[in-house]
Amino acid sequence: MFLNHMSVTATLLGPWDFMKQTKTDRIFICISKWIFIVLAFKCKVLTSMINEEVTKCLELKTPLSDHGLQKYTLKTPKGTKDYGPHQMAIREQVFDKIIRCFKRHGAETIDTPVFELKENLTGKYGEDSKLIYDLADQGGEVLSLRYDLTVPFARYLAMNKITSFKRYQIAKVYRRDNPATSRGKYREFYQCDFDIAGQHDLMLPDVECVKIAVEILSDLNLGDFVVKVNHRKILDKIFEVCGVSSDNFRSVCSSVDKLGQCSWEEVKAEMIEEKGLSPKVAERIGIYIQRNGGLDLIEELLNNEDLAGNGTGREGLEAMKLFFKYCEIYGISDKIYFDLSLARGLDYYTGVIYEAALTKLSHRTHFANGELHAVGSVAGGGRYDNLVGMFDSKQRNVPCVGISIGIERIFSIIEARAQVEHEKLRTTETEVFVASAQKKMTEERMKICKELWDAGIKTEQSYKVNPKLLDQLHYCEERFIPLAIIIGETELQKDRNRKK
Repeated sequence: MFLNHMSVTATLLGPWDFMKQTKTDRIFICISKWIFIVLAFKCKVLTSMINEEVTKCLELKTPLSDHGLQKYTLKTPKGTKDYGPHQMAIREQVFDKIIRCFKRHGAETIDTPVFELKENLTGKYGEDSKLIYDLADQGGEVLSLRYDLTVPFARYLAMNKITSFKRYQIAKVYRRDNPATSRGKYREFYQCDFDIAGQHDLMLPDVECVKIAVEILSDLNLGDFVVKVNHRKILDKIFEVCGVSSDNFRSVCSSVDKLGQCSWEEVKAEMIEEKGLSPKVAERIGIYIQRNGGLDLIEELLNNEDLAGNGTGREGLEAMKLFFKYCEIYGISDKIYFDLSLARGLDYYTGVIYEAALTKLSHRTHFANGELHAVGSVAGGGRYDNLVGMFDSKQRNVPCVGISIGIERIFSIIEARAQVEHEKLRTTETEVFVASAQKKMTEERMKICKELWDAGIKTEQSYKVNPKLLDQLHYCEERFIPLAIIIGETELQKDRNRKK
């Protein structure tokens, strides 16, 4: 090795010059040269690292305009939007109707964090788990934004050891999905949930959840709608009879859930190509899941030995028969539709499942002309008896059932209706406007406003010292303020005389 170093150094100096040196000098020269080469290499690596970091910093640096001001990209993130006063007024009205319905059925409200421990969310949503928003590590906890309100509710019940609860919650959830904002499909959106937790008799809380959905959709006057219902036990029995292995039930269920958005041929192709089913098994499934109807279909299936011979299939069908009986008592059976293709792809459902969809709008909007199906479902839910037990150390289950209102899609329909009908909507609740007809009336206006505010009356005034009367009345007209108090010197003098 040393001879190699010597030869390289000799090459650098030249053979004649190198041989003129003493042995000690030659050793010193060799060592010096290699130290120089190592340092040069390290400097080159260090320089490269510095350049990389400088490049990153320059990329992060906000571009500056010619005047030295920061340039900003003025847009909301993909799948989100801002809401102006008119839109918020519509939303407040809809929320008010929904909350009044929830309270009418005896629900209490709670709130949960917008983010959860990631481990609490994973494994609950089947194939949709890939849509969960993960957060960067902040202080040692691995967190994700909540995907829905149901799993946090189950965690809340387990953490607080609650075994009976009727709750509603209205809050934002987040999904890393491909948005379609024109159809009310966002990455950040509200959910309005109503859930009944506890050990109750068969189908009594389940049918009340559907009754709530019917009440809300009827009150909002969106148009004709239907509530499709099915039972997970019936679906699982269909899969079993058709030859699907039990560990593949949920995977196949997510494919069946797409029927309605996709054709049967597309769903069948997915089950064969992606889920590994044989064409024969897929065809057998198709014979069942393309059927729908009412109580008559349930009676027919109860006579089917394959489905209703014993076990889970018969349990599910008997439960649905009781469900339809209770719907008749509540006067909502004309809205209920037994649909064997309804699957609700989330893994945690264990019993009855339901989904409300519009069939005809009450008005003409951009959703008309054959595009109504694009709106999708406007409510959905079902029974999930095992979800709470997943969070309990002793796996103690609390049976639950709930309904979630698809509020963003409802908003998009109502906003479209308001545009088409040129609906004028109040964005404030002001009852009285205090106006002045002459100059130097600011203090008098303020005194009157104080009296009205102290009396709990919603009041406004102009923020100009000497506003024009016409401008003040125009303001009232624009904002649909019903009453105006107009004061002038004559009115003030009469008031002074009366006080004397």
